[in-house]
Amino acid sequence: MLIPEATKVHLYCGVTDMRKSINTLAILVKEVLHLEPTNGHLFLFRGRGGDKLKALYYEENSFTLWYRRLEKGKFFFPRNIHGNIELTPEHFKWFLASINTRIIKAMNR
Repeated sequence: MLIPEATKVHLYCGVTDMRKSINTLAILVKEVLHLEPTNGHLFLFRGRGGDKLKALYYEENSFTLWYRRLEKGKFFFPRNIHGNIELTPEHFKWFLASINTRIIKAMNR
């Protein structure tokens, strides 16, 4: 997944129905996270089982939706009262490289 280095990455800390499409994920970003889905940020959503991840990204008048499924293991998202956590570019690279995502919990301390 190639995105510009300055792109902000937001983890949605709740569980997401992986049947949701681009439109319903964009509504979730707007109504639950109170962010604009067309602002050029990347939004990550985890499925109930923890092994599926969707990423929503907007650039140049179009949305892109990525889907990732782990054969083994799970994506672990921390819980927080705001509903989302912004990742640093380094944490995002670790996340995509499937380094133990429990490390994200350390960001909230």
